[in-house]
Amino acid sequence: MEEGRSATETIVLGAGCFWCAEAIFQRLEGVLAVTPGYAGGHLANPTYEQVCTGETGHAEVARIAFDPARVSLAEILDLFWRAHDPTTLDRQGPDTGTQYRSVIFTADARQEEIAKASRRAAQARFADPVVTAIAPLPNFYPAEEYHRNYFNRNGGQPYCRLVIAPKLGKLGLGANPPRAGE
Repeated sequence: MEEGRSATETIVLGAGCFWCAEAIFQRLEGVLAVTPGYAGGHLANPTYEQVCTGETGHAEVARIAFDPARVSLAEILDLFWRAHDPTTLDRQGPDTGTQYRSVIFTADARQEEIAKASRRAAQARFADPVVTAIAPLPNFYPAEEYHRNYFNRNGGQPYCRLVIAPKLGKLGLGANPPRAGE
């Protein structure tokens, strides 16, 4: 670990619905906690209903706390690129609107540099241009309690069965128990 760096690092990622992002990153070795929430907008302490209007400027995001000695930011970003379609503006599967945009909110200049390099490398995987925004984290508001640990508590719900579970399977994460946020 670099001198002066803490044992825990945090990155905030928007990859469509935060239920999906939470379920994916909970299963990654080295991730300590995943918190769904809202970031990037102009309204303080938004509610889910307000964010769903698309008028708050917020994206649904997952704040990922991880141990950089166990999983690197580059590895987290590699999973981010594989977990969603970063070439669709304001849309992921059935979810549409600015709140579902692809975005990386960084904590510092080092994270921004790593994120930009990762985006350049990811572009080679896609025929269409990657539209993922990268910006310093302006704010983060945790989502309401009923959104937290959503897939693990509601796996039988239709969205979980039809959207999240197949995505976990495609990424090879479906059979793994949650690691973070258990």
